[in-house]
Amino acid sequence: MKKLVATTALALCAMSGTAMAQDIGACLITKTDTNPFFVKMREGAEAKAAELGVTLNSYAGKVDGDHETQVAAIETCIANGAKGILLTASDTSSIVPAVQQARDAGLVVIALDTPLEPIDAADMTFATDNFLAGELIGQWAAATLGDEAANAKIAMLDLAVSQPTVGVLRDQGFLQGFGIDLGDPNKWGDEEDPRIIGNDVTAGNEEGGRKAMENLLATDPEINVVYTINEPAAAGAYEALKAIGRENDVLIVSVDGGCPGVANVKDGVIGATSQQYPLLMASKGIEAIVAFAKDGTKPANTPGKDFFDTGVALITDKPAEGVESIDTAEGTELCWG
Repeated sequence: MKKLVATTALALCAMSGTAMAQDIGACLITKTDTNPFFVKMREGAEAKAAELGVTLNSYAGKVDGDHETQVAAIETCIANGAKGILLTASDTSSIVPAVQQARDAGLVVIALDTPLEPIDAADMTFATDNFLAGELIGQWAAATLGDEAANAKIAMLDLAVSQPTVGVLRDQGFLQGFGIDLGDPNKWGDEEDPRIIGNDVTAGNEEGGRKAMENLLATDPEINVVYTINEPAAAGAYEALKAIGRENDVLIVSVDGGCPGVANVKDGVIGATSQQYPLLMASKGIEAIVAFAKDGTKPANTPGKDFFDTGVALITDKPAEGVESIDTAEGTELCWG
C-alpha cells in the first residue's frame, strides 16, 4: 500500500448547540498536493475547518492518477471515525467501490471539482460546470480566429488515459464551443473533424504539458490552437512552443483561473482561461459535513443540475464578440475564489 501524504488541521473551537464541532472529523482527499489548484482547495478546507472547529485530515496522491493512494486514504478515514470525506478523484469510476464502502459505514462523501461516475455515487458534488468551462474557451478561440477557425489545427492536451469526468467534460465542452461535432460525449478522442491533430495526456502538470505538446508538434508542426486541461499543462505547452519560436502565433486556452494562470493570461502565455473557485468548493464541503454530522442534512443540487454549481467565468484581456468575459484585473481579484 502506498504511503499516505497527510496534513492535519486541529480543531480550534466548539460549535454551539447539542453537537460539539470538535467531535466532528473530516477528510480531504485531493489528486496531488503540488498542483496550485489543490493547494488552495486544501487551504480553503483548513480555514473553514478551523472556523467551525472541525478536525481535518488531508491526503493526496503522489501524482495525478494515483488511484491506490486515494483508496487507502478512504480506508484510513473510515477507520479513524470521520463523519465525511471531500474527494477529488483521480479515477472517477474505479474509486466508486471505496466511496460506497465509506457511505455504508455512515460517512457522507462529497465530490469536489471532479464528478464521480456515476455522479450519484457521491452524496453531493460541489464543482464548476466543467462542460461550460470548456465551452467558453472553445467559443472564445473560434471567435478570435474568425473565418480562420475553419482552417484551425488543434492540439488537445488532456488529463489522463483513464479519462476522468473532469477531463472529458472540459475537452468535449471546448470542442462543442469551437463548433466541432462530438462523437460519444462521454469520452474524448473519437471525433472525426480533420482540424483535430491529436490528443495527448499531461497528468495535469507542466512537464506533462511540455511533452504532450512536443509529441503533437511532431505530428504537425503547424498546430495553431492548443486546448489544455489546466494551466500547469498550458505553461508546459507554451515552453515547448517557445523552444521552436512559435510562442507568439499559437492560441492557448485553458481552465482553472488560478492566480498564476491569470498572470499567464495577462502576460500573453495563455489567451483565455475559464476560472473556477476551489476555496468555495472546499469551504462549502466542510459546511456540508458539519450539517450532516449534526442532523443528517445533505446539500441540495443547483436547480436544473445534478450537482451544486460553484460558478465559472472566462478570463481574457482580448475579449471576443459574443463571448462574455472579464479581464485579468478582475480575474486577479477573484482568483481561487
